[in-house]
Amino acid sequence: MDTNISRSRQQRQRIDKLLNTYGVNLTRQRHVIADTLFARDQHVTADKLFEAVNNSGTKVSKATVYNTLGLFVRKGLVREIFIDATRTFYDSNTSRHHHFYNVDTGDLIDMKERLAPHFIDQDLPDGTAMDMVDLVIRVKNKAP
Repeated sequence: MDTNISRSRQQRQRIDKLLNTYGVNLTRQRHVIADTLFARDQHVTADKLFEAVNNSGTKVSKATVYNTLGLFVRKGLVREIFIDATRTFYDSNTSRHHHFYNVDTGDLIDMKERLAPHFIDQDLPDGTAMDMVDLVIRVKNKAP
């Protein structure tokens, strides 16, 4: 058997299992979007995902991509990273980690979570507990 076909079948089975585990009803469009999004750990905007899906040979509307991403965020399959009012990334790596955002290149880069947010504990409102810290550090390229 061709190893690419075998690998593709294994990836499809992994994605099917992932979507089923999170209670996502499988449609053809959701499957194509998930195949593209979960092919690797990545940060992608809805527009870039829309382009990638449609360049793969399957036509999916932009509204379907946005709606599917919203569903994946609500289900906990992806993290939504807000950069500013006009730019949101979707991160297929949902482990606890922070990000660098390069304002010159528009790249979002993973940073390991090594920050111990224990100092925040003392300032939490009464009756609450910390769930997660999302940190985006904006960086620029150094001048030559």
